[in-house]
Amino acid sequence: MGIFDDMLKDSESLFMDPVVLDYDYLPKLIPYREKEQKHVAFCIKPLFASRNGKNILLHGPPGIGKTAAIRHILRELEENTDDIIPIYINTWQKNTTYKVVIEICEQLDYKFTHNKKTEELFSIVMKDLNKKSVVFCFDEIDKAEDLDFLYMILEKIYRKTIILITNYKEWAINLDERIKSRLTLEMLEFRRYNDFEVKGILFERLKYAFVPNVWTNEALGLAVKKTATIGDVRTGLYLLREAGNSAEDRASKRIETEDVEKAIEKISDIKIKEPSSLKEDEQLILDVIKDNSGKKIGELFDIYKEKGGEGVYKTFQRKIDYLSKNKFISTEKQMGGPDGTTTIVKYERETRLDEF
Repeated sequence: MGIFDDMLKDSESLFMDPVVLDYDYLPKLIPYREKEQKHVAFCIKPLFASRNGKNILLHGPPGIGKTAAIRHILRELEENTDDIIPIYINTWQKNTTYKVVIEICEQLDYKFTHNKKTEELFSIVMKDLNKKSVVFCFDEIDKAEDLDFLYMILEKIYRKTIILITNYKEWAINLDERIKSRLTLEMLEFRRYNDFEVKGILFERLKYAFVPNVWTNEALGLAVKKTATIGDVRTGLYLLREAGNSAEDRASKRIETEDVEKAIEKISDIKIKEPSSLKEDEQLILDVIKDNSGKKIGELFDIYKEKGGEGVYKTFQRKIDYLSKNKFISTEKQMGGPDGTTTIVKYERETRLDEF
């Protein structure tokens, strides 16, 4: 056997379709979520008979298929009926009522939004929405700065199902009573995938993303184990892609355990980002958290103000969300106590890297 036989040529690649490994890629089938999808479909079913549907809150930790399952249902609706309008909005990105209404206008292809107020725009699109039935999905609903858009939909749209997605079941407890009483939410938990399911999901993506037989059993086993430990399938997709890149960098025709180990190291690098990338006020908040790790978010806000912070509490919350999303810190909802539901904030670098 020649010394170059196991090396990739310049024209070769281990990947067939790396897009399959993207977080936003929507597969044709969502494995291991059939029960949850049927539950959501049951809530939507009355709309087919021109009756009001049921509203539902989907909750569970990140990376376990909540968004993918709902997007799959909305895609099926779009492909199978013209009588039900699917509207999907991520309220982390569209976090105010005005932004939500503008996005609804965009999805309905209404372009004349300039110089119009929120109420005026909603009155315009409301006429089109009420000609049919509507499924509204608001993803990451806990990130919305206000919920007036929910009240407007509940009051003004005749036939609808509202789907809310959050990592936190407790979010619904603190809803304004005028909204809570009208929503009458059903609750649906998305549990974590077990090891068998994680392996099945990653193997299904692997079949379409990579040339056949380039993964060793040991390498795939390590990727599955790490993904199951972290509990986030998105991490597994990252491991598959980065391990493939590592093998290609070595000009190897096989993806080995050393490639997965390098990908795992990169996860740690992502988790512990350099604070130098932060803006001045974000750095101040991070310093406050570092010195007061484990305190409640309200207590941290008071300390932040004492140290010269100028933002209001809502802005402070958004920056906490940003720091949490980018793995500088960790947050945890805490129920009960004299303050009711609150958020505990911890400095992320206290987490040991070997927990990954």
